[in-house]
Amino acid sequence: MLHGATVAQALDAHAGSVGRTFVPHHCLAPGRAYEAHIAQSGAVPTRDNLHDFFNGLAWLRFPGTKQRLNELQAAEIARDGVCATRGPLRDALTLFDENGAVLDAPAALWAALLARDWKRLFVHERPLWREARLLVFGHALLEKLVAPRKALTAHVLWAPGAVHAISVDDSAMAAELDPRHLRGKPFAPLPVLGVPGWWAANEGPGFYDDAAVFRPPGPPRRPRPGSLLYPE
Repeated sequence: MLHGATVAQALDAHAGSVGRTFVPHHCLAPGRAYEAHIAQSGAVPTRDNLHDFFNGLAWLRFPGTKQRLNELQAAEIARDGVCATRGPLRDALTLFDENGAVLDAPAALWAALLARDWKRLFVHERPLWREARLLVFGHALLEKLVAPRKALTAHVLWAPGAVHAISVDDSAMAAELDPRHLRGKPFAPLPVLGVPGWWAANEGPGFYDDAAVFRPPGPPRRPRPGSLLYPE
């Protein structure tokens, strides 16, 4: 970070061609919706805290995906206004933006995750994680991971076979954010520190026996075939 700079200034110095600028949060007029402001002005109001710093990094790393999320949010606001509740699409968009991750993994791991069969997911199928990759996208989740705790959970979308797309081609991820699919909140909850290689403690015996984090499996959700982010 530039010495003595605000978070907005530090991010803006690296914005380059992402199509957005970063401005102090007071530039957001009272009563104006945050997402609408970004869509109309191209400027991201930014506070001097870790949460907004990671949000800015997401804009720098995944500008197409962030723009797509913003476009969908702004369109919903233009249509319905800012209501007491966000509605199913805005709620899902916010959930992914704040706490989302994308999992590129074999189908056996995804099926175990949907079933919340933690022992199968993390113990019996552990060798399969060598073929998997988890991309953390949500900026609030990144902020929480600064001080990791066992119960931290991501809301995950499946991206089978997309390891190159999700790591390099931001536009591929953006293109697959389908509002019809997202309205159904197609996320699977994943305790991220249970992922092999993410936290040394999960190598220890009994780590996955903690029912407060790895809750007993319920009825399995039925996977549906689809493309990059698993839309219907």
